[in-house]
Amino acid sequence: MSYAGDVSPREAYEAVTGPEDALLVDVRTHAEWTYVGVPDLGVAGRAAAFVEWSHYPGGTRNDGFVDEVRALGLDPGRPVYLLCRSGVRSRAAAEALTAAGLGPAYNVADGFEGQHDAAQHRTVGGWKNSGLPWRQG
Repeated sequence: MSYAGDVSPREAYEAVTGPEDALLVDVRTHAEWTYVGVPDLGVAGRAAAFVEWSHYPGGTRNDGFVDEVRALGLDPGRPVYLLCRSGVRSRAAAEALTAAGLGPAYNVADGFEGQHDAAQHRTVGGWKNSGLPWRQG
């Protein structure tokens, strides 16, 4: 594995609101943040960071991703948890940060919205469906 590993949304929440100085980076698009919602770490006096992995609507990769995350104060040794819709883009982001010598970088499995149910709705797992704090973007 070329990153620190996969964690559940609850494990990520506990890490980014706990005593270590872990950073949560939501790598979805601006449109997703606005229309789907965002993680809310306010109860812990913290905030998630938002850096697009790929740009909407074309889906082109954000070539400045690593530099933008580094500018947020991510130094080698500081844990970072990456979150997208379902855990695919965030895995790629965790790999990129690890390759750049940052992290440990963790992928939040199932992402913000989780996986599809039998009716193809995103109601299975994910940050939002796990009862973790979130707000409309």
